[in-house]
Amino acid sequence: MMGGPSENPELWAFLESLHCGEILSGTVTAIERFGVFVALDDGPDHPVFPGVGFITIPELSWRRIETAFDAVQVGQRVSAEFLQFDTWNLEARLSLRVTQPDPFQTFADRTAVGQKLHGRVTKLVPFGVFVQVTDGIEGLVHLRELTSAPVENPSGVVQASDEVTVVVTEIDRERRRLVLSRWQSSSDHR
Repeated sequence: MMGGPSENPELWAFLESLHCGEILSGTVTAIERFGVFVALDDGPDHPVFPGVGFITIPELSWRRIETAFDAVQVGQRVSAEFLQFDTWNLEARLSLRVTQPDPFQTFADRTAVGQKLHGRVTKLVPFGVFVQVTDGIEGLVHLRELTSAPVENPSGVVQASDEVTVVVTEIDRERRRLVLSRWQSSSDHR
């Protein structure tokens, strides 16, 4: 722990003055495996870290990204929303993604259950396959929805990067989840 208000009074006072939802601007100073440090324009320096602001990997982008480098570069200017005061590390936890439109909600606005979509298989998992139907949007086809005949394993039916036609069976805006079916989209199952 960095110590209480007595050790870093200026930083502590600054962090306590922030409100959830406030937008803070700054510059990306360092990119780590676990997230990104941001030097805030209006805040004091941090005694240990290269910035008072910190963005975890999931808060960088609505997309599923492998590393922070897929979302930001060192030296980049960012405006991010304040989430919480991390009193253990004396840092401002920030979110970059909430300041950007959520592509899932945009997709949900123009997509209906029952609609046919074309997509590409991105990942096989024991319970089904993930299909990317548009940039940044993936849906799950459960094993039982892959073909009309029961299968033990998705690899018997499709491979990663296969192009497939699917039909939308569920759009869950709250959980940002898209459920698809493959066999319902084939002509013999009208």
